[in-house]
Order: sequence, then structure tokens, then C-alpha cells
Amino acid sequence: MLSLEEKIKVFKALGNKTRFEIFKNVLNSPYVCGIDTKVKGDDIVAQATCVGMIADKFNYSLPTISKHIKELKNAKIINMNKVGNKIYLEPNFKTIKEIKECFNSIANEPLANY
Repeated sequence: MLSLEEKIKVFKALGNKTRFEIFKNVLNSPYVCGIDTKVKGDDIVAQATCVGMIADKFNYSLPTISKHIKELKNAKIINMNKVGNKIYLEPNFKTIKEIKECFNSIANEPLANY
């Protein structure tokens, strides 16, 4: 279960427009990177998105995208997998579910409490 500080870290990470767009891209991405033939197919997570593909989608350099991705990773909203010379990203559905439940609990509180 995420602590209050960890939830705040998620909201701060997603509060940046570029990071929010990167996160949406990872969450909804219909593509994955080319896969090295030397790597076993079952080592690749089906939902994973290659960092290079995200960098190509945005008008930022790879180091800039990497910095934003690091913030999302530190907030535990995405997971990173290194396979060969590629880094793959995937949504951290455990964190996403907890944040969703956080919003649901707020939405279910009576407005009189505010």
C-alpha cells in the first residue's frame, strides 16, 4: 500500500505536462520496439514500450526524456526493464490501482466533509 508521501510523489510526477504525456503514451501505446534476435521472446513484457520510441514521439532529446522517465519510475508509476541494449517501460498497474482507489474514496466522501 502506498503511503501518503508516495501518493503525493505520483501526483507531483504526473503534474508535469511532458511526464503526463509520456505516462499516457506508456499506458496506451499500441507499439513496442524492435526486438533483438538474440533475446528470448518471452523475456519481453507484452505491454512494454521502448524508451527510444517515446523519445521519437516527442520533440525532446533522449537525455531529457530519460530524466522525465526517471521521475515516473521514482514515483513508482512505471516499471523499467532492460533487455539487451534496450530499455522497456510498462505501467505499474499496482500503483495505478491504488491511485484509482484513492480517488474513489475521495469521491465517495460526503461533500459536507469539505
